[in-house]
Amino acid sequence: MQSGRFQYFLLTIFIVFLGVGSRKINVFPLFIGDILYATMMYYGLRFVLIHWKLKTIFVLSISFCFLIEISQLFQFDWLISLRKTTFGKYVLGQGFLWSDLICYLIGTSFSYLIDSKFIKTQNLNSL
Repeated sequence: MQSGRFQYFLLTIFIVFLGVGSRKINVFPLFIGDILYATMMYYGLRFVLIHWKLKTIFVLSISFCFLIEISQLFQFDWLISLRKTTFGKYVLGQGFLWSDLICYLIGTSFSYLIDSKFIKTQNLNSL
């Protein structure tokens, strides 16, 4: 495993734990979890698509987050059942909120900024 890919993997796992913790500990406002969700999505995609351009990862990440949020407007029985599971609740959410879209934009933008300015990778952005 490339060192760049490994650092994105570790970062993604760390953010997952932070996100779950933010939902379990009632000290943090709920929007922190949404920001961390978008951050996790960005670094998770970066882990999988390590050679893709950062801007492409940004667009894919924000698009995925927005699509998940928009999917909450659909109330199919099978989707409602899936959302009632722990996994479904964390991944698919419970209900559409405009504020979640703002949180996703903040989380993805923050991740892109950190990635482009501070995370050192060796010529990984070829696509």
